[in-house]
Amino acid sequence: MIEVRFFATLRDGRGKVMQVDAEKAAVAGDILRLCEIKPEEVAILLINGFHSKPEDPVKDGDVISLFPPVGGG
Repeated sequence: MIEVRFFATLRDGRGKVMQVDAEKAAVAGDILRLCEIKPEEVAILLINGFHSKPEDPVKDGDVISLFPPVGGG
């Protein structure tokens, strides 16, 4: 399983954590698709605490953290 952690507004309707079957995802972008998140909705994507891109590979046991763009002024 791959653990997906959502932060800020990405938690809306999803909760804080979701488990995704590792066999359904080869790259981080597959995780976004499975979670119904558009890539432009994610400002920071971490795989096991390291900055990553949607095309980076994922594997069983990984922890994916997703952060939206920060607003404010």
